[in-house]
Amino acid sequence: MATTLRVSPTTAVIPVHAVWGAAAGLVGGVGFGIWMSVSRPMADTAMITMVAGLLGSTNAVVGWLIHLAIALFAGIGFGVLLGQYAHKLAPAVVLGLAYGAVWWTVGALWIMPANMGMPVFEWNDVTSSSLGGHLVFGLLAGLAFSCIAQVMGKRTSTAGG
Repeated sequence: MATTLRVSPTTAVIPVHAVWGAAAGLVGGVGFGIWMSVSRPMADTAMITMVAGLLGSTNAVVGWLIHLAIALFAGIGFGVLLGQYAHKLAPAVVLGLAYGAVWWTVGALWIMPANMGMPVFEWNDVTSSSLGGHLVFGLLAGLAFSCIAQVMGKRTSTAGG
């Protein structure tokens, strides 16, 4: 006895948006990672080494690995939650910037300082610099998602017809 699984068109799109979001998250993560590598809001400490501190390290490579893992996760979230609205450039940019601001609020103002024993939701040189980086992440992730969606959408529409 064979069983057939039927998937609705909307359900089938979620994994595709997750994959596109993962790629877009890495694009945004590289841009933000460069920002954190050159930004030094505290003396001679690059922000990327502060990220390494989440695992008790000061190594920039460790910071990059942690950062890109977070960016990958955030990108998948963008694709799953907002991907259906981000196929066109303008909405993707707006949604990306808003998504970056949300991640700044959750990540830079709350999760990271809480894990490092620092005050949460505090405005200082680090969090203000981090806001710019999170907006760069969101902008690049939104742009990348839109571009991927447009290219892949054209491929699937021409492949089927």
